[in-house]
Order: sequence, then structure tokens, then C-alpha cells
Amino acid sequence: MPPHASPRRDLSAHDLETATVTDRPSWAPTGIDLNVPSVSRIYDYFLGGSHNFEVDREAARKAMKALPGIPKISQANRAVMRRAVRFAVDRGITQFLDIGSGIPTFGNVHEVAQAAHPGARVVYVDNDPVAIAHSRAVLQDTPDADIAAADLRDPRSILEAPETLRMLDLSRPVALMLVAVLHFLPDEDRPAEIVATLRDALAPGSVVVITHATPDHEAAPAGQSEVQAVYRRATTASLVTRTIDQLRPFFDGFEIVEPGIVHLPHWRPDTPPGDEDPAVLLGLAGVGLKP
Repeated sequence: MPPHASPRRDLSAHDLETATVTDRPSWAPTGIDLNVPSVSRIYDYFLGGSHNFEVDREAARKAMKALPGIPKISQANRAVMRRAVRFAVDRGITQFLDIGSGIPTFGNVHEVAQAAHPGARVVYVDNDPVAIAHSRAVLQDTPDADIAAADLRDPRSILEAPETLRMLDLSRPVALMLVAVLHFLPDEDRPAEIVATLRDALAPGSVVVITHATPDHEAAPAGQSEVQAVYRRATTASLVTRTIDQLRPFFDGFEIVEPGIVHLPHWRPDTPPGDEDPAVLLGLAGVGLKP
């Protein structure tokens, strides 16, 4: 779950602390219910962004009370994302489909990819109106990146979105980014089948990048169940933790690259992992290559 401040701060810190649920910031699309938390806006808060409402911050604070290290999990997810993007570019991949992209903060996929390879093309996908509106504002002067309003639970809507069809050539390899999103799909949504639908649309040589919450650590029982309860109570999404073995079906049809499915800090770190917060071990990461 993916500290980077948003490059745009439309509200002062004082405004963020004193705003009530009846205040509507200038960046909030009309029709947004300020009384309903959003997964992407809670995530934005964890990353130090400013595009969240008091109701999102309240839910985030409850999660942080149960598991104080949860912002570090978000940061570790983002760090894996950046390393995986560079891995894809090193393989010659210059197209990225980032699903569940959330609200753009510094160091997002298009910035990392285009720094490594100018002209790399990125399509972000989200179903949160705030994430979509803010992404469009951020990307308006970036011709090689766009955002599609679509839902992961309907993968055809992503593949057939005008932005996807315009920006990506699916006959060439694509990096499919599923960072901190599949754990919001319960088993009844058949997430492995959703990933398979996306996989089948990709050319050989494509990669899938997955990060996911896991209970695979002794630190997990301390607060993770309460965090799951916070998401159940506050949002329309459930947070589902899965083990390494439960993640393997998401990689069907892909060859998992070294070092395999591992804890977030251990996926091809830039520097050897040190004494990391145990909370970051509550996330897994893996990358698969489509032969």
C-alpha cells in the first residue's frame, strides 16, 4: 500500500486540518459525496498527498492507530513500483498500463518511465472521480500519458477504453502495473480471471507487476485485522490479505522473474535491506514475464 508530497497543494496545511465534510475544495469534482471515504484518497493521505477529504483522513488515522507502520507500507509499494518500471524499461518495454493508479504524487509511473526512456507511454486507470480529475489536470501537458475512467472488475472496459486504444499498441510488450490494487478484490470477484483477461490481451514479452497485502509475517496479527475492519466499515472495499501461494494463480501464464514473490523491501532493492519497519513485511511483490 502504494513519503512523497503531491506536487500540487491547492489547500494549505491549516485548511486540511480544519476543513469539515461540508467544505468542497476547488479541486473536488461536483457530485462527489464528501461523506464517503475512498480507497485512493486514503492512500493519497498515507503518501503525504493533499487530495483527500476529512472523512478519508479520519479513516486513515484509524488505520494508523491500529497499524502505525501503514504509511511505510504505502511508501514501500511505491518504491517497488519505481524499481519495477526501471526493470521493464531495461527490458525494452516503453508502454505501461497502471490500473488502480490513484491520485498522482511525485515519482509516479510516467515520471519514472519517461526519465528512463523519453517518449514512454502510460495509461493510468482508476474509478475514483477525484483521482481521475486530478490526474487529468496533472497530465494535461504530458502528451505521452493519459488516464482512463474504468474499473478493474471489468477488464474489457480497460482494454477498450479510448485512452488505451489511443496510447498503447497491444501488439507490442506492455508493463501491466497492478500495484496495491488486487487486495481490494475478494475471491468472489475472481481476481485471477480478471488478471488472465488482461494477460491474454498482452503481447509476448510483456510483464505484470503485482504488489499485495499479506498476513505472512509475525507482525501481522498486531493490527492488520483492525485495518481490514476499518476498510470494511469506512469504504465499499474490503482489504483481502493473501499468502505467497494464494498469489501464484495471478501469475498463471507468466514466468515469475527472480527473486520470485517476496516481501516488498526484498524485490530487487537498490540497496541491501536494513532494519526496516516490520510493517513493510506485510506486503508482497512479484513480477511475471509473458513468454
